[in-house]
Amino acid sequence: DVVCLQETKMSNISRRFILSMLGAEFDNNFISLPVVGASGGILIAWRNGVGNIIASRVDTYSASVNVLPVHGNSWWLTCVYGPQRNEDEIAFLQEFRDFRQQCSGPWLIGGDFNLIYKAEVKNNSNYNRAMMGRFRKLLNDLALKEFQLQGRKFTWSSSSTSSSPVLVHLDNLLFG
Repeated sequence: DVVCLQETKMSNISRRFILSMLGAEFDNNFISLPVVGASGGILIAWRNGVGNIIASRVDTYSASVNVLPVHGNSWWLTCVYGPQRNEDEIAFLQEFRDFRQQCSGPWLIGGDFNLIYKAEVKNNSNYNRAMMGRFRKLLNDLALKEFQLQGRKFTWSSSSTSSSPVLVHLDNLLFG
């Protein structure tokens, strides 16, 4: 019923593209964050009948919709693609603090954070402890919990051919 894609690498997502990719049930039901440079880009699309989208927003690293289902209470859905440059990570985390101050209610966040908050989600010791602490503090401050991976520990690999690739859990699904 809902499609969230990050790293679309598309500067413009048209209605025609949505119709060809997802079909008429998603007609005019989407928001997108365009690519910056050679990476990024986000798409959130929803099927007719999923309920009403009563608000939406596109920020620097995320796109969000406020869903009011046919039966139930409204909730926020955010799709993220975190920055790859270390100097942008603090602004990325601040974007979530700002979002939460402006948007209340249940919140589901998914995507590629390009950050970790605990050492055991990486198979080597090359990580930024200060940034890990900032990410962990954000999760605690915003009372966000993680849906745990089932069946595997990592979501990204530096190489499929290397005898010792870097393995990291960068993609998360959080709720709060």
